[in-house]
Amino acid sequence: MIAFAANSVLCRVSLGTDLIDAASFTTVRLLSGAVCLLLIVSIQEKNWRPTRPDWPSVLALYVYMICFSYAYRSLSTGTGALLLFGFVQLTMIGTAIYRGERLKTLGWTGLLIATGGLIYLVLPGVEAPDPKYAALMAIAGLAWGAYSLLGIRGDAPTSSTANNFLYATPLAVLFSILDSNNLHITWQGGLLGIASGAIASGLGYAIWYTALKHIRATTAAIVQLSVPALATLGGVILLGELLTLRIVFATMLTLGGVAIFLARPTSSR
Repeated sequence: MIAFAANSVLCRVSLGTDLIDAASFTTVRLLSGAVCLLLIVSIQEKNWRPTRPDWPSVLALYVYMICFSYAYRSLSTGTGALLLFGFVQLTMIGTAIYRGERLKTLGWTGLLIATGGLIYLVLPGVEAPDPKYAALMAIAGLAWGAYSLLGIRGDAPTSSTANNFLYATPLAVLFSILDSNNLHITWQGGLLGIASGAIASGLGYAIWYTALKHIRATTAAIVQLSVPALATLGGVILLGELLTLRIVFATMLTLGGVAIFLARPTSSR
């Protein structure tokens, strides 16, 4: 979870201080993540070779990455992380409902509270995030939720992720070429992009998928609720960002609502 939160902090440091442009950060992150994951899977499976691209997963990963980067040009670390993981959870919860999961009073209560927290966060006001960048982070959350759901069907998540990073990298390079008018890379921004891709993403995902084999799905979902809080703390300590009452209250509502939803008794059609 620290690695996931670090992605928000590293991206915000890089883009908030204009050390690198968003398209280049995405390219560096994907490329370094692909290299790290390829090294890991080549050690795990000595005869590993890339397979055919799973284009829905590749596109979902790329949309998450590019929207995540552009959103953090404006959003604070904590606001971005809350929007991201809030929409990830809502995407996965909504899919479960669509697939036939029945909700009782406690489930609907949690879902409404979580949704209310996200709505409150983006309501117009002095402390509200820029709607354009908030929408980009919401799209990133939807894409990451879709990517997670697509990944459930796989038996080798680390190998699949390496494959997806590999095929998403050319898309990022192409977009960087198209956005070359905004090209701006400092060595500090490049290093932060590599840290985000190789350590926080590549190594972080490998650790996460290893842990998932030994914990329950509900435990995994609840543990992820710590990420926005960790990211907010990182933004306050490392970037001097303000901890506003809007962020605190929205975080309590959103994460509390999701926690209530996850704690409910379940029944399926």
